[in-house]
Amino acid sequence: MRACPISCTAVKQQFSTCSRKPKDVNQMTRGNPCQLPGMLPNYDPNDNEAGMKILEDLTENVEQIQQRVLEEIITRNARTDYLKGFLDGQFDKQVFKKTVPVVNYEDIKPYIERIANGDSSNIISAEPIIELLTSSGTSGGQPKMMPSTAEDLHRKTFFYNLLVPVMNKYVDGLDEGKAMYLLFVKPETKTPSGLMARPVLTSYYKSNNFQNRPFNRFNVFTSPDETILCSDSKQSMYCQLLCGLVQRQEVLRVGAVFASAFLRAIKFLEDNWKELCSNIRTGHVSDWITDPGCRKVVSLVLNKPKPELADLIEHECSSKSWEGIIKKLWPRTKYIEVIVTGSMAQYVSTLEYYSGGLPLVSTMYASSECYFGINFKPLSKPWDVSYTLIPNMAYFEFLPVKEKNEDGAQYVQCNGVCKENCMEKETEKEDVETVELVDVKLGQYYELVVTTFTGLYRYRVGDILMVTGFHNKAPQFRFVHRRNVVLSIDTDKTSEEDLLKAVTKAKVIVESLGILLIEYTSYADTSSIPGHYVLFWELTSKGNNHLPVLDPKIMEQCCSTVEESLDSVYRRCRRKDNSIGPLEIRVVQHGTFDALMDFCVSQGSSVNQYKTPRCIKSGEAINILDSRVVARFFSQKAPFWELV
Repeated sequence: MRACPISCTAVKQQFSTCSRKPKDVNQMTRGNPCQLPGMLPNYDPNDNEAGMKILEDLTENVEQIQQRVLEEIITRNARTDYLKGFLDGQFDKQVFKKTVPVVNYEDIKPYIERIANGDSSNIISAEPIIELLTSSGTSGGQPKMMPSTAEDLHRKTFFYNLLVPVMNKYVDGLDEGKAMYLLFVKPETKTPSGLMARPVLTSYYKSNNFQNRPFNRFNVFTSPDETILCSDSKQSMYCQLLCGLVQRQEVLRVGAVFASAFLRAIKFLEDNWKELCSNIRTGHVSDWITDPGCRKVVSLVLNKPKPELADLIEHECSSKSWEGIIKKLWPRTKYIEVIVTGSMAQYVSTLEYYSGGLPLVSTMYASSECYFGINFKPLSKPWDVSYTLIPNMAYFEFLPVKEKNEDGAQYVQCNGVCKENCMEKETEKEDVETVELVDVKLGQYYELVVTTFTGLYRYRVGDILMVTGFHNKAPQFRFVHRRNVVLSIDTDKTSEEDLLKAVTKAKVIVESLGILLIEYTSYADTSSIPGHYVLFWELTSKGNNHLPVLDPKIMEQCCSTVEESLDSVYRRCRRKDNSIGPLEIRVVQHGTFDALMDFCVSQGSSVNQYKTPRCIKSGEAINILDSRVVARFFSQKAPFWELV
C-alpha cells in the first residue's frame, strides 16, 4: 500500500500552492504531488488511515484554512473585471468583505451570459472557464449556469475520495465486493462561445478524472462506464440493472445520487424484470439495446447463459409483495447510498419499504456551485443527517436567518415546506453582516454564502442550514430547505412565484366559462413512482357558491397549461427524463380552504396573519383536503421541452 506522499501533520505544508503547473491539468496524477492544484493534499485513496488523517487536520484547522482559501482566491482573481471594480487593486480580506457585495444569481447572470457568448473568462476568473454547469435552479425559466474550471474537477475528485475512508470507518469489508451505483448523464448543449453547458454530474462523469480514475478497491462499480455514459436513459438504466443483477453476489452496496432516481430504477425493474431474466437465461442482450458501447460491455458481463440465476431472480420478482426486494435480490448489500435530505426526505418511507431494513446513507452535500460537506456519521437516521463543511472547498460565509414564532405558537408544516413560511430572513434588513464558518452558533439558522475558486464571489446559494454540532472545530449543519422552493419531485425546484404564474395562466381557461378559482394549494405526491405535482382547486360559478359542472377536456387543458408554464427543468424531467408524472388537479368542495385554515389555526397559526399555504407538507392537512375532493383530472400530454 502506497503511503501518503504529503505529510498530514503540517497543515501549512499540506496546503502550500504548487509553483509548477502542468500545461494540461487533465494529466495531473496522484503520483506527483507537485502537479496537484493548491489547497488539495495528495494521498492514496486506498489508504484509509491517510484519508482520515487529512479529514482530522482539515477539521482541526478550519480558521487557518479558510483564511488561506480566501487569500488564494483574492490573489488569483483580484485583477478580474468583476473584482477589480470593488477591490481597486487591493488584496486585503477586510476590503473584500467590505466592498464586494453579497449577490444572487440575477446579479451575476450578465457576466455568465457574456462568457457563454464568447467573452473572456477573465471577466470573473483568472483561470480559464472550460464549461458551464447547469443548475436545477432556474432564471427566467432556464437553468442557471455556474462557471467551472479544469482545476475544479480535481477538487471534486479529492472530495469524492474523502467519502471512502468515512464509510470504511463504519462499514467493514467494502473492498470485498462491488457497488451497484446507478449513475446517468443528462442532456448537454453548446453555448454560442463553444463552451459546453451541462449538469455538474454529467460534467464529472465525462471528465478524465472519472473515466481514467486510478483503481480504488473500495469503489469498484458493477456498471461499466459505457453504460453510465450512454445518452439514452432507458438503455442506460436497463444495462446497468442487468449488470447489477448478473453480479448480484458481489454487490455490497446499492444506490444512486438522489432517492428519486433510485426509486425510478426500482419501478423500472418492476416493469422489466421478465425481459432482464430472459437476457440472463439466454446470455443474450435484448435487440433494442442498440448503443454499441453498452451492447459490447454488457455482453461481456453476461458472458454465457445463466438459467439458474434467472430462475432465482424470477422467483423473487414474481412475489406478490416487493417489500424488502433489495435485500432479496442483492443479499450481501450493507446499505443504500442515496441523498435523502432536503426534498428527497419525502421518499424515505418508500425506500424503507423496499430496503429490507438496510440503512439509508447520505454521504455528501454538494451543488453545481460547489461541493460543500461530508456526513461524518453516515449511518445516522435520515432526519438526523448533518454535514461537516470541508474548509478547503471554498470560502464559506453565512447570513443569519431567524425562525418566526408569532404569539409564542409553534408552527407546523402546513405553512410550507420544512417550515419555509416560518423563517424570516434577517438578511432582508439592511447592512446585515455575514458570519464566518468558525463563528456560527449551535442551533442557529443560516443561509449559505460561498466564494469559490471558479469565479463566484459572496454568492447566495439559497440553502437554509441549521448548526447541529461540531467535528473538532468544523461546524456541522442540517439541511433545512431551499429558499423559496415549494415543490420538488426530482431535480425540479418550483418556487411559489413559479407556481402562481402557472396557475394564473391556467385559470384564464375556466374564467372564460364563468368559473372562478377561489383558492389553491399544492403538494408533491410521491406515493407512486414517479411522483407528480397535485394542485387542489376550489372552484365556484360566478354569482353563486355552487360547484359548476366541469368539462374533463377543459380541466385537462388546465393541467397541461400549468405544466407548459413551469420552467425548463420541470419540463425536461417530465418529458425527457420521465422522472415526474402527469400533473393532477383535484377539485375540492366549497368551504374546503376554510377547513384548512381552521386546522392551521388549531395548530398555532395566527388568525390575523394566516395566509393560505401554497404548498402542503402536513399529512393531516393533506387528509383534510383529500377528504373533500369531488373530481380529479390529469394532464394528458407531456409539456414541450427542447435542449437550448
